[in-house]
This record gives sequence, structure tokens and C-alpha cells, in this order.
Amino acid sequence: MNAVPEPSRAPMPHDRRITLRELAQHLLADGLIGRDEHDALLTGQRRQTPQAHPLVEIAEHRLKSAAAPNKLLDIETLTEWLARKVGLDYLHIDPLKIHFSAVTEIMSSAYAARIRVLPVQVGPDEVVIATAEPFIREWESELRPILKRSIRRVLANPLDIERFRVEFYNLARSVKNATRLDPQRANPIANFEQLVELGDNNRQFDANEQHIVRIVDWLWQYAFDQRASDIHVEPRRTLGSIRFRIDGVLHQVYQLPISVINAMTSRIKILGRMDVVEKRRPQDGRIKTRTPQGAEVELRLSTLPTVFGEKLVMRIFDPDVLVRSFAEMGFSDDDRHRWSHMTRQANGIILVTGPTGSGKTTTLYSTLKQLATPEVNVCTIEDPIEMVEESFNQMQVQAAIDLGFADGVRALLRQDPDIIMIGEIRDLRTADMAIQAALTGHLVLSTLHTNDAPAAITRLLDLGVPPYLINATVLGVMGQRLVRTLCPQCKQRHPLGADDERDWKQLVMPFKSPLPTGVSRPVGCLECRDTGYRGRVGIYETLLMSAPLRKLVTPGADLAAIRQQAYREGMKPLRVSGALKIAEGLTTFAEVIQVAPPASEDQPD
Repeated sequence: MNAVPEPSRAPMPHDRRITLRELAQHLLADGLIGRDEHDALLTGQRRQTPQAHPLVEIAEHRLKSAAAPNKLLDIETLTEWLARKVGLDYLHIDPLKIHFSAVTEIMSSAYAARIRVLPVQVGPDEVVIATAEPFIREWESELRPILKRSIRRVLANPLDIERFRVEFYNLARSVKNATRLDPQRANPIANFEQLVELGDNNRQFDANEQHIVRIVDWLWQYAFDQRASDIHVEPRRTLGSIRFRIDGVLHQVYQLPISVINAMTSRIKILGRMDVVEKRRPQDGRIKTRTPQGAEVELRLSTLPTVFGEKLVMRIFDPDVLVRSFAEMGFSDDDRHRWSHMTRQANGIILVTGPTGSGKTTTLYSTLKQLATPEVNVCTIEDPIEMVEESFNQMQVQAAIDLGFADGVRALLRQDPDIIMIGEIRDLRTADMAIQAALTGHLVLSTLHTNDAPAAITRLLDLGVPPYLINATVLGVMGQRLVRTLCPQCKQRHPLGADDERDWKQLVMPFKSPLPTGVSRPVGCLECRDTGYRGRVGIYETLLMSAPLRKLVTPGADLAAIRQQAYREGMKPLRVSGALKIAEGLTTFAEVIQVAPPASEDQPD
């Protein structure tokens, strides 16, 4: 990080606590604050509590660095500056990268609290311990002969040390207690046959015990903090695995004893009103909870029987996605114009295509949210209902009672709807009901799983829909993908190199598009957890059904001809849409190439 200039290295005595006065003097000497700020810090010292760390006291003044780029002197910036000042490595404590069970075995909670440190890494020959007091070292001589390892000190944010010390030791204690509840449960399951033989003996055990409750609450808290979209709880032979999906990428975060994993799954199933005893069949459920900041969040639960137990996936839905504007979702002006043209129609079918996890639900929900005025009746049939929204009338597919999409649409048509959203068109029956709804004056929105927008037309033909009905009802198709966006805090702009020019031409081929003046690249910082990316944005291609396109929708229609005509009428393929995001500095070549299929080799006229 280049937040502050390299500080001058000054000799400082050891075995004492650092003081506000000396930190203020060194900040002044390094040109980070002026004389007035220095005096204000010392004047305000008398109003602080004696226990407050000097770095915390300075950060609370919210001073801006006098040196370019005049960054706010927050607690992390000050801690990093002090680490360089005293010659220690700086560490930002990331709880997802710390093996809490291992580090808490190094010393007791009481001892760590007394000397105000936190173990953060344990190796065969070295233990890394975070401290906020660089000049107190007497504890090293106490610990070294006990640990029989070398000790490396790192400097960390004092607030993080206090917070995570409490949480790590409480969590480790909860895991240990949960494992001790039933020693037989800690035995690994050898194979699927043994799992079946266990039967009801392998069901819920003490899922409401306080330590299990604490572990589950803690898991959700960190998933929300890390902006995870999905939480995967996966049983293995001896240890269970917990993974978070962040910005579309899965990250391994923790491994816990299988007994704890099973108890956590039971606890979550209870909260989701699922059958805790039934472990042989997949189940669905949902939970509403709140983030530590008080925001409401909905979790959709799904269990799957596996060889070593039930795998649980929790998809996290943020209600704010329903109020996002099209610009926030990544729509270009042309995309927004084309999409608005389709959704303003009184009747017809609008399709959204793309693989699972490409943002189709967000697009449909955000659109319906804008269309669902008091004068309009919006009804949906979904499998499952992704998110409960008060302004829609939502119905769940129930396969157990033969209530599928087709039957659901038939029932909805008797409810005087204006707009109908069908979760997915999977078969000819559902497609026929969607067409009947469109022909009788309703606007129908639905999804298809195809690689791009033009392929939706041939997909409907493959399902058995007659060409004349497609021409009579389909208004247009939008294909979409999600790409990770560069972190705005740390991305760096670079002039276009030879490799970039090659990648650009590969991306926009066979179209011709002027080269951008430069490209942005990922760097990594605290805001993005050193990945260089933060958040995702959509790339889109929008096909509007025109008279020339309808002439091409015939039995055995040529997909290449449909695609070429769509290009001729102004549809930009997904990779070209992604290239525009690269030119804007929002994402990278690697991201777009990874998620977007190549454009057709057919050159538009």
C-alpha cells in the first residue's frame, strides 16, 4: 500500500507501552500531520479513557494525511505506518485465513488477554503472534521454551486483536464442547452403506445447544461480512468443509469436526422449518435473519444427501437487489433502451437466457419490481421462490402434488393477471401455456438455459413450439453473464500493451472496435481481501424480434443466419459488451473471456 510515505526509522526503547505523545511526535516528524493536528492530539489525550490504545485515539480524530494522496489516517493506515516505523511486519487479521482451533491451543485466553496478543499462525518451527505493543517483549522469553518454536511478532490493529481474541477463543471452546457431547458422533463414516445403517441414530444431536447456536451465528456473521452469496457446508470422512462463494468464486474458509458440521446442519434445518429426521431426500427451506448492522437478509436452504452426510447450501439474498437500477446492474444505454422497449409492451413473451448464477433472477426481479405498480397485477410461478417480495403474488412449484409450471400458469390465468413471470421454460407444456398466456393479452417473462440470446429461438423450436407461435408471441431475448468488477480502491490504469491489443482483437472478433486508450488491472487491498476484485456486474446481449428475424424462424431454422441478422440489426454479443466494460476500467480481459462464449464467426454485413 502507498497510503503514507516510508517513515524514518528511529531508535525506541523496549519493554514499555507505546504512548500517544511519541506517536504524535513521529507523525509530525514524518510529515503526516501538521503542528496544529499534533497539538490537538495531545490536548484531546486528557479526554480519552486510560485503556484506549494510542493508535485508536489518533484514528478517532479522523485526520487526513498531510502527504499525498492525503489519505484518511484510519486505524489500518496508522497501524501499517507504525509497523514500518518499528521494523515489524504488518498484518491485517482476516478471520477466514486463520485456523482458530490451532492458534488457540498455543496459549490460554486469559494469558492472551493479559499480554494483549493474538496467535495468528502455527507452523512446525514457528509461531506468528500479533501484537499492538511493539516494545513489550518479555512474554516472548516466557513462551519460547513452552512452545519449543521460534516466535515471530507482527503488528496488527489493536481493535482487531481484541475483537478476534474473544471470538476465536469462544468459537474454539464451542467446537471443543460440541465434539465432546457425543464421542460416537466424532467417529468418521467409512462409506455410504454405513451411513444408511446408522439410520435415525445419525440424526440431530443437541442442535439447540448454546455452543452450536454460537457457531451458526458466527458463521452467518462472517459470511455477511465477506459479502458471500452462498455458504457451502460439506461433510467429509473426518472433517467437514465450509466454503463461501464470493463474487462468483468459491473460497475454502474452515474445516470443522464432522460431529460439529452435522450439528450445525441440524440447527439450520430447524430454523428453516425442515424435517430434521429425514436425511435421505433433498429438502428446501428458507430463513430470514439480520446482519450485524441490522439489515434484513433472506437465506434459501438446500440439502443434498451425500456419501458422508447431508450437504447444505445456503444462498444469501439481499433485498436491495430488487431496488437496483439498470445502470447499477451494468446495462448500457442501448441495452436499457432495448429492454424497456420490450417490457413496455402489453403482451408477449420476453426471455432471459444464461447459465445458473448469471444474474437472470436479479434482472427479472428488478424489472418486475419496477412494473409492479398498484394498477398492475404481477403473478409469478417459481421453483423455488428465490426471494419473497410483497408487491408480487408468488406461487411455488409443488412436484409432490403435480403442481408444475404448466399447471401453475393455467391457475394463474384465472387470477386476472397483467404480468406473469415463469421461473423457467423446461418443456413443451410450459412453453405452450406461456404462449397461450401471451396470446390472451398477458406479458410473460421467463428464462431459458442457452448459451446466447439467438439460441433461445432454436431452443423453443427444439422443444416443439411451432414457428408461427414463436413469431406471434416472442418480443425478444436477453442473454447475460456476470463478470467480477475491479476494486475501485486499488485498481491501476495502464497503457495498452501488445498483449492487450491481441486480447482486445480476440474479444471483439469478428466485429471492429477502436482500441481503448488503456486498461485497468487488479492490485489487491484490504477492501477486496487482496483479490483485486469487488462485486460483479452484468454483460448483456439483447435480441429484438423484427420482421426480418421472424422470416428466419422456420422449421429447421439456421441459427447462424438468425445470429447474423441480429448482429446486423444492432445486437452486440456478450464479449463485445464485456469489451466495453474493459474500456471503462470496470473489469479485465481474463474475466470476460472466462465467462462469455466467443462471438459467432459470421461477419455481420
